[in-house]
Amino acid sequence: MEICAYTAAFRSSFKTLNEEWLKKYFTIEPYDALLLENCESEIINKGGHIFFGIDNNELIATYAFLPTTNKCVELGKMAVTETHQGKGYGQQLLKHVLETARTLGYTEILLYSNRILQNSIHLYKKYGFKEVSNIDSPYKRGDIKMLIKL
Repeated sequence: MEICAYTAAFRSSFKTLNEEWLKKYFTIEPYDALLLENCESEIINKGGHIFFGIDNNELIATYAFLPTTNKCVELGKMAVTETHQGKGYGQQLLKHVLETARTLGYTEILLYSNRILQNSIHLYKKYGFKEVSNIDSPYKRGDIKMLIKL
């Protein structure tokens, strides 16, 4: 899988890839809709980044860095299309997340998830994320907050 940065041509794929998993496990919350409908103004233009995984000329995965404060960034909107899950693409994305965050000068990455996504939680822990106090999740489904210090 090749990983590349956001271009406007990929805008609809960012939404499609994320809506797939959100609709399968949860509902699309207002904050999700805001980010997915307006990814340039709400993520890119505010100092964030979006990346895509491409396999055989097909966009199969994505994630975003949502800017927070100082040297901390939020990992959000990470998705691998269902037909490509279980093939190591999530691990490839997470390696890219860590390398890219370091390159961009971040010292911490936080994320919000849900405990029913056991494979995702296992993957985050495998790469060093630790559960921290979660009093500020922007998502109703966000019942776990994790952090890694780089």
